[in-house]
Amino acid sequence: MKILFGVQGTGNGHVSRCRTLAKALKKAGADVDYILSGRDPKDYFDMEAFGNYKTFRGVTFATINGKINFRKTVQRIRAFRLIKDVRELDLSKYDCIISDFEPVSAWAAHYQHRDCLGISNQVVCQYLKPKEYGMIANVIMKYYAPVTKPVGLHWFHFGHKLIPPMIDSFQQPPKEDGNIVVYLPFEGLDEITAFLKNFANYQFVCFHPEVKQTSQDCNIILQPLGRDNFTNALINCSGIITNTGFALISEALILGKKILTKPVSGQFEQIYNAQCLQTLELATVMENLNSIKLKYWLDLPSPEPVIYPDVATELANWIVSGQKESLLSLSERLWAQTVFPKHVQQRIKSLGYV
Repeated sequence: MKILFGVQGTGNGHVSRCRTLAKALKKAGADVDYILSGRDPKDYFDMEAFGNYKTFRGVTFATINGKINFRKTVQRIRAFRLIKDVRELDLSKYDCIISDFEPVSAWAAHYQHRDCLGISNQVVCQYLKPKEYGMIANVIMKYYAPVTKPVGLHWFHFGHKLIPPMIDSFQQPPKEDGNIVVYLPFEGLDEITAFLKNFANYQFVCFHPEVKQTSQDCNIILQPLGRDNFTNALINCSGIITNTGFALISEALILGKKILTKPVSGQFEQIYNAQCLQTLELATVMENLNSIKLKYWLDLPSPEPVIYPDVATELANWIVSGQKESLLSLSERLWAQTVFPKHVQQRIKSLGYV
């Protein structure tokens, strides 16, 4: 099967999730071409799984001090360039088109009257219609990367044909070294360090795009972004402080790490994710860099891990086999293999789900 896979490049979580599926598709025998958009090509890293991928400008959101800036976002859009890229992307040789919230592949499929499989956390809104999404958010979700077959990824199904997260298996068992990993790429580095220095009895390992080489500032180890270093720190840490992107939270859940999360202000997807985590009692949420919340969270014990099945392998086989099994059947099989901690099971039952 010949596949075109469009990957949203603005967040490392999208790339990480698609990297996991890319490996599974290769094992399943698929021949896949990858395109990525939304980031300067020189800023991608650890891209071996995507082979000879192509990049496009696409559309990305502008953030300032941890908040979405819609004016600057609109200014960044190069509409004629986007239209040109969409119209010039020839899909005739592909049996299947996949988009992980990536607009060039999705709009090219729309323009050429092709089905497009949308695999992402974002397409969950087509099933759940979250109240956190206002009019602007709903318009963006409908037109940013339109797909004909949404496959929503979520931490729980909430009674819909969603599927669990796709997560790479870790090569070593998790430990707890006392360090707290901090990954808040949309916040200013100076603001983060000032916030963490108030807790001198704890050591924080802070990964941030502004950091170019490893250094230490009081109780904070500053690290540049890098998949291997970050994964090692995550596996061994005693907790993680991060924004509310889907992929990293999913990794922390299966490792049994306690989570303190701050949704990016104005980013409706993250605001909704945070609400879901609170509802399921899977994480502690703070609306800003709140010292009271951090102090409370630091005293919490580590939770039991969530056990999710090998979703990437199941999904890759489902795609390559021509999606013969219904999405509902696939969803039910995968959730039957999922094991939540006892307190989460009790919470799910209290919400009226079996």
